Amino acid sequence: MRRTHLTRPDGGAILLLEPRDRPRPGLSVRTAGNRLVVTQGSRPVLFAVVEEHHEGVEFVRTEGFRPVVPPLRARAARESAGSAHHWAHRVADALTRSYESPLHDGRWILSPDAELARWNHGRLGQAEYWSSMVVEGHPEGYLDWYGHNVEWEILPLRRMPDADDGRVKSYRKQAREGIMPPVVLWWVSGLDCHLVLDGHARLAAAIAESLEPPLLELYRSLPADEEDAATRDAVAAYEAELARFTELSRRHPGIDGAGLAGPSFARRLDQLRAARRPSWAWPLSGGRAEWERLARECGVSLPRR
Repeated sequence: MRRTHLTRPDGGAILLLEPRDRPRPGLSVRTAGNRLVVTQGSRPVLFAVVEEHHEGVEFVRTEGFRPVVPPLRARAARESAGSAHHWAHRVADALTRSYESPLHDGRWILSPDAELARWNHGRLGQAEYWSSMVVEGHPEGYLDWYGHNVEWEILPLRRMPDADDGRVKSYRKQAREGIMPPVVLWWVSGLDCHLVLDGHARLAAAIAESLEPPLLELYRSLPADEEDAATRDAVAAYEAELARFTELSRRHPGIDGAGLAGPSFARRLDQLRAARRPSWAWPLSGGRAEWERLARECGVSLPRR
């Protein structure tokens, strides 16, 4: 898999991942009309029904999800010293090796995501804020598309452990020391929220300590052909702006067109490379009847609203 270091418009470092020969991911979203099922290998891990008027989503988790990152030892956390760069490469390695990860052919961004943290705007304490971001309910729950900015919400794929759980206690110490490994999130456009790929206990530890959790966000990026077309449009717009400034400078000497238009052009190119694209889903073979069969096998009954 090819990896490229990029810089976000805000100056942060991110990884561009380009997996090859992975036409179908091991962890995927399958659809049957307004019904979705997230499967990992052959195991359903989450059933969901989008309401008729797109007001929200009912969901039920199963016990089938397995983390895609191998267990992270305390020694590795101390050696990393909280380096986002270190963890980004380690997670990229794990996602590549695992055939039960969401990666498929195309281009992906793995980013230490700060947008979720900025959404708070300081209105809430850290524990209250991050608790509000985690979608409640186990095994069942509801994503309210009208009541919240769901795009930033976090939907665990397994039961969140309690604050006094042994793993959580261990991570709470790391969280206080600033060396805790990141929580790995996968943005799924069909649910308009983030699913937790790894780090349920770490997320619980950060909330218990009233600290902002370190995060890594995985999402689909622009395909190469779309980026090329968008880049051509950006270049054409930049050239048109330079021509406009050239005309202005004839009447107002001293105007630096390149100096004024250049930074905006550079930011636009950076934004293109880090742009987020909708995640892919695959039709469920057998449609709604198969969705209902799988749900019955897992003891799931939806919808109830």
